[in-house]
Amino acid sequence: MIDVTPYLQTLDRKTIAVLGLGASGQSTVKAFKRAGAKAIYGWDDNEDGRQKGEKAGAQITELTKDILTRCDALVVAPGVPLNHPVPHSAVERARALDVPILGDVEIFYRSNPDRTLIALTGTNGKSTTTTLITHILNNCGKKASLAGNIGLPVLDMKLPPKKDGVVVLELSSFQLDLCSTFKADIAVVLNLTPDHIDRHGSIAEYAMIKESIFKGDGTAAVIGVDDEYCTAIYNRLKESAERKVIPVSIQKELEDGITAIGGKLVDEGHEIGTLNNITKLHGAHNKQNAAAAYGVARALGIESACILDAIKTYPGLPHRQYPVRVINGVSYINDSKATNAEAAGKALACNHNIYWIVGGKAKEGGLSGLEIYKDSIKHAFLIGEASDDFARWLDQYGLDYTKSGTLEKALRAAHEMAQDQRGQPGGAGCVLLSPACASYDQFKSFEERGDVFTSLVDGLPEDGGT
Repeated sequence: MIDVTPYLQTLDRKTIAVLGLGASGQSTVKAFKRAGAKAIYGWDDNEDGRQKGEKAGAQITELTKDILTRCDALVVAPGVPLNHPVPHSAVERARALDVPILGDVEIFYRSNPDRTLIALTGTNGKSTTTTLITHILNNCGKKASLAGNIGLPVLDMKLPPKKDGVVVLELSSFQLDLCSTFKADIAVVLNLTPDHIDRHGSIAEYAMIKESIFKGDGTAAVIGVDDEYCTAIYNRLKESAERKVIPVSIQKELEDGITAIGGKLVDEGHEIGTLNNITKLHGAHNKQNAAAAYGVARALGIESACILDAIKTYPGLPHRQYPVRVINGVSYINDSKATNAEAAGKALACNHNIYWIVGGKAKEGGLSGLEIYKDSIKHAFLIGEASDDFARWLDQYGLDYTKSGTLEKALRAAHEMAQDQRGQPGGAGCVLLSPACASYDQFKSFEERGDVFTSLVDGLPEDGGT
């Protein structure tokens, strides 16, 4: 648990308001209660959140003008809208009163300004890369702790010792939007594609917020340069010269950066080794993730051989192209973390004869762009809110589908069909949960969705029946 006393001591009234009482909000309330805050006002638009916030130690009240006038700061949970589609009313009131608005990551930084920090963001690949970085560091003489958007609120983190200790933070655009002074020693942007436009208003605004991770001087900036938005950021970073800039690519040769073209890891023209045949880093996108993690570790002075050895022992993420089980040659893959089309495309590109479980709460753009994988998809099983829209998309490309409604029904139908058709040309194929959607229509999180899938798969009989 993080001691926020250093930040609290800078406040005049030692009083804060917390807006949004989910995991990060409850963590914030508990941290300030431990630090001895005089008052902690809390609000959540949902009754369940208010109950949990009160249990954590907040005084539950609407954050009116009168309440906010008493507060030194408004701590906002990442999911609370700041600008789009409209600001939350409490955010508007705080702005009118000049009450500072910040998030838990900013509070962590102000309470621990002397820690070695690695911060990483991007549209896709964040969790794989941050867990891979942490794995490499802990296997190569460092003591690393991971928190943030990965699922552990930053104020719940157990800090590593200062000697050889490194804090690794996975940060979303929502979290970065609440950081004003936060600065990382090594900052990383993996890639940028349109996402969360409903929250930020435009791809330009979204990209600008992601780029803010590089603000301030630091040791290094690691950035993927295989999309137009990141390439533009890279060019600006080179001009600023505030950090050593390390470009990463899986598409083009770089004399001054790190490449993983065809799985061959190359550092400034020197071949380091191969990233192929690492089962938990399947697909070209994971070669980019591994190359970025390698760049971070090298920036910390770790030897190339140790980094490559650690990459080879990476255990993988349970909800990112995770092989749950094989039944009669059919693979069952949990890719629940694929919450947009770009992410789902990574899994579709890696497999064939796919019985695809897809759907949920759709992101902007739906399944656009995934038509290039249509020849790999044997049948789609639609779940959740997006079913009707996705059915129209599948009709457009002549793909077979079933409107299953729920994950349980989809898996049962996909299992039956995959087992029945496993003797077809091209191999037995796979049952793939890669929803290309957020989970909030039927599940609390992508983790819960993936856990349900895994549990259901574990319950399937070995004989291929249902």
